[in-house]
Amino acid sequence: MLLIILNIIFCISFIGFAYVNLNDNDAFLWVSIYLSAAICCGLAAAGKFYPFAYLFLTAFYLIYAAILFFAKDGVRDWITKYRRESLVQSMQATKPYIEQTREFFGLLIIAGALLINYFASAGITS
Repeated sequence: MLLIILNIIFCISFIGFAYVNLNDNDAFLWVSIYLSAAICCGLAAAGKFYPFAYLFLTAFYLIYAAILFFAKDGVRDWITKYRRESLVQSMQATKPYIEQTREFFGLLIIAGALLINYFASAGITS
């Protein structure tokens, strides 16, 4: 029951995240990322698990997160060069490292949700 509730929350959240990314320059990428995670979580809430899809998407998200971490004005620069300046002082990402760091943490959240479903599906199918 907890897994169903968690997946419903993730699904609704990811749909919302996709919606707020519709006006971005890279909307095609981020709407696709969030909607694919929302679909996976929605199906998991309905009792349908796709472990291969979870692993594939998680690998993609973590690779992309690593790219954002090491990119110029990425997460590493936010930590070291910009001394972890607040990411939530404004909803407008006025500096490149704010945008990339927010995207990085979004990818980690999605990967975590899909990994929960992966490990849950391993317990259900075995």
